[in-house]
Amino acid sequence: MLRKKSDQRVFRDIAWESEVMDIEDMVKLGENIGVCPYYASRRMIPMADLVVLPYQSLLHSGARDATGLKLKGCVVVIDEAHNLVDSIGNMHSCQISATQLQQVEVLLNAYLGRFRERLGAGNRRYILTLLRLIKALLNRIASAAEVTDQSMTYNLMNDPNKGKSKGEILTINDFLFSLDVDNINMFKLWKYIKESNIVYKVSGYAEHKSNPNDSTQPLNKESERKTQDIGGAITSFHTLAEMVLSLMSANADGRILITPSSCACDNDFEQQVGHIKFVMLNAARSFKQVLEHAHAIILAGGTLQPIEELRYRLFPQLQEDRVHTFSCGHIVPAENVLALAIARGPTGRTFDFTYQSRGLPETMEELGRLLFNLCCVVPEGIVVFLPSFDYEQQLYSTWKATGIVDKLLRKKALFREPRDVTGVELTLQEYKSTVLDTSGTTNGRSGAVLLSIVGGKMSEGINFSDGMGRCVVMVGLPYPSPSDPELMERMNFIDQISHSLTASKITDDGLLPLQTGYSGREYYENLCMKAVNQSIGRAIRHIGDYAAILLVDARYTASSSASSAPSRQASKLPSWIKDRLICVRGSYGEVQKQLHQFFKAKAGKSLSVQELPSHD
Repeated sequence: MLRKKSDQRVFRDIAWESEVMDIEDMVKLGENIGVCPYYASRRMIPMADLVVLPYQSLLHSGARDATGLKLKGCVVVIDEAHNLVDSIGNMHSCQISATQLQQVEVLLNAYLGRFRERLGAGNRRYILTLLRLIKALLNRIASAAEVTDQSMTYNLMNDPNKGKSKGEILTINDFLFSLDVDNINMFKLWKYIKESNIVYKVSGYAEHKSNPNDSTQPLNKESERKTQDIGGAITSFHTLAEMVLSLMSANADGRILITPSSCACDNDFEQQVGHIKFVMLNAARSFKQVLEHAHAIILAGGTLQPIEELRYRLFPQLQEDRVHTFSCGHIVPAENVLALAIARGPTGRTFDFTYQSRGLPETMEELGRLLFNLCCVVPEGIVVFLPSFDYEQQLYSTWKATGIVDKLLRKKALFREPRDVTGVELTLQEYKSTVLDTSGTTNGRSGAVLLSIVGGKMSEGINFSDGMGRCVVMVGLPYPSPSDPELMERMNFIDQISHSLTASKITDDGLLPLQTGYSGREYYENLCMKAVNQSIGRAIRHIGDYAAILLVDARYTASSSASSAPSRQASKLPSWIKDRLICVRGSYGEVQKQLHQFFKAKAGKSLSVQELPSHD
């Protein structure tokens, strides 16, 4: 199926003369001809005018080489580009656990023991070098210090009941020095792994050893278990190869996080396996090849603001006249959007959803009262976005104990986003059915409330159009944990970039430093507001749609000046919301009045939901 080059050409010619084919069509064609449709379709890339592919295949040089994708002279269009920097960082980061290292160690020792006499001196030397590196990595995990002078100690943000694990963050050079393997040439080792196909040779021997019988015979349970173990070990070997490649990165481009194995706990929580993680910080380094080869790059998305962040993190040294921006307003008319920033609840209590205050019983009960009032005036569906699953559970428990849940259920049905993503579709189905069902309106109950999580499945990619999202409530500001070690390193790295750009001078070739002021703190705030913008953007999905958007936290209304200007956080909202935002700093009665007038004006114009919430 792979070696028939002439049949691949037949596949190419037929596909070329046909209409655009989807995956199923290509599979069927490949079966009819007797050739692998995946590899045959890859041969068509040089002939194509348009190639549609995932981030990984475009942005990772190894994937581009494998598919034969050439960017020279191409126009590269990247959609959903608000995810671009994180996607580049993630695809060039890697993590390997102590268990994986032990699996590879067993494989290599078995292979070396079997073929020691038949292997050349060079092969034996490199295999022994790999084994030495594995041993050093295992020892480093085992001896990860809780506090050292050369590293930063961090607490993993696990469940508090599990206790806290500590580890280290080091630069690449410091990490290699601590391994005591500075005489190992990582570049030569990587070249050996790549050119010798040692991963496939070792895995082939392991598969044969685990199932020496005819591979066409059905496996018994023991053989099946061994095959699965071998498969896991092969994956671990590939991960080790990725780690070797990562250790070749420039010292300033990444950091090494070492997490030791946690101690067994009395409350039966699983023991945390120690691991080593390489975190790529410099996305610009990886994006540089795309930037240099492509004729033009278009970054598209609905929540790209602030553009300055993309410039800082992807092409900080690019001349200013080579970057062009375009943005447009929302298609929905202004009268179809009611955007309110709410500082106080129905009893006058200030909404303070900072981490220290959001768990107070009074704060949670005030939010419950607000939601009940909304149920009295908002028709159809209300979607509430909360900072985390843990806080959602805390809220629900409090509301249940204080009778707020019962009060809500007298007005609308109540649904909660499940932690298990497999249950999301069913929850959405039930929520939609309830919103569409008008039979319950006679007893005073109609519509539904859906409690969703920022960063969860429902906050990105789900459309709550029409009655599915007549009101979207954003509770608080979902800042990520400031103690997250990766986040801390990214913020430090951005501060370093900002400092170096500020210190740079205008040169003869026209190099212009970016405007000063962007910092790690700014990045931290942007992470929060991007999550907010993604969540509230789930509503109002077409020109005839309408909805109320409520930002519930006093910080949305706070202003550094005496004017009525929006707060620093609110200024980062999309223009179609920011320009229409009403900051209600006084009595809650104004909120209820605005909502009543808005939905009264829209009465009778509600569009029914015609289809299931779709994925963008």
